[in-house]
Amino acid sequence: MRGLLKRNEFYVSLTILALCFLIQSKSGQFFTGNNLIDLARSMIIPGILCMGVLIEIISGGIDVSFPAIAMLSMFSTVKLLLYVDYKGPVIVAFIIAGLIGLVLGLINGGLIAFLKLPTLIITLGTGSIYLGFMQAVLKSRVISVLPEPISKLSKSYLFTAHNKELGISSSLPSVFILLIVTVVLVYFILNRTMLGRGIYALGGDIIACERAGFNVARLQYFIYGFMGGLAGVAGMTRTVLTGSCQPTTLIGFELTCIAAVILGGTRITGGHGTVKGALLGALLITMVSNSLILLGVPTYWSKFVTGIIIIIGTGASAYQILRQKRKLNASVFED
Repeated sequence: MRGLLKRNEFYVSLTILALCFLIQSKSGQFFTGNNLIDLARSMIIPGILCMGVLIEIISGGIDVSFPAIAMLSMFSTVKLLLYVDYKGPVIVAFIIAGLIGLVLGLINGGLIAFLKLPTLIITLGTGSIYLGFMQAVLKSRVISVLPEPISKLSKSYLFTAHNKELGISSSLPSVFILLIVTVVLVYFILNRTMLGRGIYALGGDIIACERAGFNVARLQYFIYGFMGGLAGVAGMTRTVLTGSCQPTTLIGFELTCIAAVILGGTRITGGHGTVKGALLGALLITMVSNSLILLGVPTYWSKFVTGIIIIIGTGASAYQILRQKRKLNASVFED
């Protein structure tokens, strides 16, 4: 119990449960099938991106370029497929977007590995370059007519729930499977591979990581290349969900995803974090953004409430780190 009470995941879970029952008691609509499906649908993009952000923050880095990578990969892929009038398997679109994102992520990894500059500074610069390239060179604009395979996938659903009381229906898109695959993959990497141990070691102490035999440059290439590939897939998924290619659709997601991961207990200093915590953080922020309307709260208040939750959650995480440092210093002083 003592260990449980010290973990952010426990308090985030309690907050989620309290919010669920509060919304249900006020509206009676939270646990309806269509609302739960809408919530699951809204979790797809932040859930995928948070898995990549989790790996980055565990390694001790912060990346703010992945929304730009996602948007550039998405727009370039859609424009290319329209140009060649592509009508083949839709998986090719995701592979192309993922490869473009991978290349852009590897550029981040290379700059971070060899320039030895803070990851925030590097990715802030590359993110601006990627957005500028998309806007100035590719002449980005909203594309409402998508390639045929992508258009078909946007109308593909796993199942549909009907709310007879309100007379509305909600469908869970087939691309929800991508979120499940991403979560399982990241969990496997972090908990079942030597690569995952290296990522945790890198965030704990880079010098100790090198002494343990890990190649830091290779780890950084993997971390930011993986994030880039995920961003490319997430960008294409966003196109499927919206039914159009909107070049600015993911602006601002970097702060939301970083906040969700830290809210779930991942230490901003690196070396600690879990898949479960990141998902809980993403779920809480998604619930606040999507479900406050069921309480009769205007949507423009959602950002205000989200900001308060982020400050409280990250403040609690920072306080725990400070307490651990004080205990460590006290024990050293006693010795």
